[in-house]
Amino acid sequence: MSRFEDSDSIRRVKEIAVIGMAGRFPGAKNIDAFWANLKKGIESISHFSDDELIEVGTSPEVVKHPHYVKAKGILEDIDCFDADFFGYPPREAERMDPQIRILHECCWEALERAGYNPEAYEGLIGMYVGANENQQWILNIENVHPSQGYDNFLLNYRDYVATRISNKLDLKGPSFTLLTACSTSLVAIHLASQALARGECDMALAGGVSLSLPYKSGYFYQDGLMVSADGHCRTFDAKASGTVFGDGIGMVVLKPLDRAREDRDHIHAVIKGSAVNNDGNGKMGFTAPSIDGQKRVILAAMEAAQIEPESIGYIETHGTGTRLGDPVEIEALKQALGSRKNGVCRLGSVKTNIGHVNIAAGVSSFIKTVLSLEKGRIPSSLHFRKLNPDIDLKGSPFRVNTRLTKWQTNGHVRRAGVSAFGFGGTNAHVILEEAPNRETPRQGRPYQVLVLSAKTESALENATRNLIQHLKKNTDLNLADVAYTLSTGRKHFPYRRMCVCRDVNDIQKAMRDRSPSYIQELHHRPVTFMFPGQGSQYVNMGVELYLEEPIFRDAVDRCATMLVPHLGLDIRDILYPEKPHDKEAQERLKQTAIAQSAIFVVSYALARLWRAWGITPSALIGHSIGEYAAAVLAGVFSLEDALFLVARRGQFMQELPGGSMLAVPLSQVEAREFVNADVSLAAVNAPSLCVLSGPADAVEDVRKRLM
Repeated sequence: MSRFEDSDSIRRVKEIAVIGMAGRFPGAKNIDAFWANLKKGIESISHFSDDELIEVGTSPEVVKHPHYVKAKGILEDIDCFDADFFGYPPREAERMDPQIRILHECCWEALERAGYNPEAYEGLIGMYVGANENQQWILNIENVHPSQGYDNFLLNYRDYVATRISNKLDLKGPSFTLLTACSTSLVAIHLASQALARGECDMALAGGVSLSLPYKSGYFYQDGLMVSADGHCRTFDAKASGTVFGDGIGMVVLKPLDRAREDRDHIHAVIKGSAVNNDGNGKMGFTAPSIDGQKRVILAAMEAAQIEPESIGYIETHGTGTRLGDPVEIEALKQALGSRKNGVCRLGSVKTNIGHVNIAAGVSSFIKTVLSLEKGRIPSSLHFRKLNPDIDLKGSPFRVNTRLTKWQTNGHVRRAGVSAFGFGGTNAHVILEEAPNRETPRQGRPYQVLVLSAKTESALENATRNLIQHLKKNTDLNLADVAYTLSTGRKHFPYRRMCVCRDVNDIQKAMRDRSPSYIQELHHRPVTFMFPGQGSQYVNMGVELYLEEPIFRDAVDRCATMLVPHLGLDIRDILYPEKPHDKEAQERLKQTAIAQSAIFVVSYALARLWRAWGITPSALIGHSIGEYAAAVLAGVFSLEDALFLVARRGQFMQELPGGSMLAVPLSQVEAREFVNADVSLAAVNAPSLCVLSGPADAVEDVRKRLM
């Protein structure tokens, strides 16, 4: 038996859903921009002038050297960081490695995109991440701040990257910083998937970051090594001379597929299986790639996924564009998957777009492939004109994808493989599958409440603009999903804005007009449920809630069924008559025997709905019949007993002789002057507000005396 052949239950948990992604890559500040660039076939490598390089400290001698290549993939705004948002004093933030700063922001964004606030999530969230060794930054900080040696150590050494993020984001699952060179971030995804399958955590962040200084820099080309002669990565092409390095960061949020479907998460794609291995010493040298090692890791991932080679339609290769690496990778693919009997498997490499982003290389390839599966398009692999003469694709299913291609399924599910091979020998391969079809949810209630919050007023404005832009691009979004995610999947901050909307157009208009914002102090504000007495009833009380909210409707239906033996009728026929202006229903609802039961039923159902929405009362209070609603919700007696008492109370009260009540703006002492054998002091509602009651004619006499 294969070590991957387990029971159905374990088999299901091996499938891992990708429910959130965030990233910053050369030429792309976010995932949406990244995909837009990939679709357009944009190369995002920057080529610098001599003056630009000299300005950042590169010596003129280096800049003028004939083998110095002035190219790199760079990130924008690496000097920007919202220190206060993450609770860092400005001086600490200044000394922190920029790649660790942007990792804070990217992890936060990935969780928000997944729809989760880690502080409110009840499960364990794991952290699996790798980071570049930014030695130059550390040396500079130690020179400038020599007296802060210990703090500098904690703020900058990559050993503490994962635990630092876990501490700041309140992640309580396993927290690992790892390093396997170029395969680091794909290995992180593999390890996170394994931890989820074993139940070590309920959700996991995985990825990597690589940012090297100086920000603008080049490199020396040397024939036969891994860097490109002209600053372009020409994967699989005859003119390929190596790769070009760059900066980048990518993080993904993973969750067991069955749990993700239960929780109705947005699933971008599914990890069917993955594997990691090492080349050992069966190769030319420590830094050389190995056909056998790469073949073995691909086959192991296929076995873990339990799929056939024919089902793989695309391979996102490691694809560094080196003269040795590209032929080795193709040969390993041919040996692992080349025996497939039919179909074409397309090849590509994101390094032709953004360069080799080192520690983040694997996750950048992973994110590109997830987006390709989700969008049904395979972006072109750039700079391919003529196949490397050391590569032979004849007789194999593999074709380099040279244009944006619609991913034809022919009735089959889309699947892809992603490779990352670490300098030195650690290999990783992941099998991805497109997300399962998701049932279109019903809209729910006709109106939704959208809430936004931020730590500052300017951040709130940015959040508002981002929401508007997102809704403009995604007009098919379910409004109930949007409202739910904004309410439960976001941490709440003091600067707030809300609007009540019926459709996306309403949202855009309300947000465009900037519905008023306000500041809410972040401390516990107790809630009290107050229930009314008789006189508040009317036909169609809560009718929209009854029609649109299952929890409210179920509570009303349950009460109505239990009241039938006591009232001899279905109270829903009176509360919600077929005719909206049924005069008979209106008259019957004035009868005490029915009115009190109706008020109780609606009060109870409304409280159940509020509680389901997360509104938990610290106190319950009611007037007259409202006291019964408060009592049953407080657990004083059962719903069945309460309904019996309410129904009989209303019947007994209706059998009493008729009378009147009179509210008088008098103190208790002053009101007693009007009390006699017929008139009673019925209530003292305030120091100077009382109620007198009695037969109608006697109360009328008091009224005339007070005029």
